[in-house]
Amino acid sequence: MNVIVLPQVLDYLDELVYTLYQKHYFSYLDLSLLYVDELLSEIETDLPAKKHKPAPKYYNRYGKNLFYATFRKNRKTQWYPFFSKYVENGNTFYLVCYLGNNHTEAHRLYEG
Repeated sequence: MNVIVLPQVLDYLDELVYTLYQKHYFSYLDLSLLYVDELLSEIETDLPAKKHKPAPKYYNRYGKNLFYATFRKNRKTQWYPFFSKYVENGNTFYLVCYLGNNHTEAHRLYEG
């Protein structure tokens, strides 16, 4: 199984390193970088084994027939990679198209 992260998601993660540091979530830039690196590594390694749900229609702007999974990083923050799942020549691919967290996405995920 292969997890592929789109360039725009990688760009978001690069920006996130500096945002977390600038907003004082981490005292040192190295700690912010470590947090983001660990998040990306978890997604790339664990996404195929995670339970996932269909994404609400709102997320069709990032791709069709998306799913999302939950990655808890601490007591207050969960991350949601939104992805498509493809099977080609017997290989399963997970294409991560968008990444959000409970602070920005929860209201969309739990709407009726």
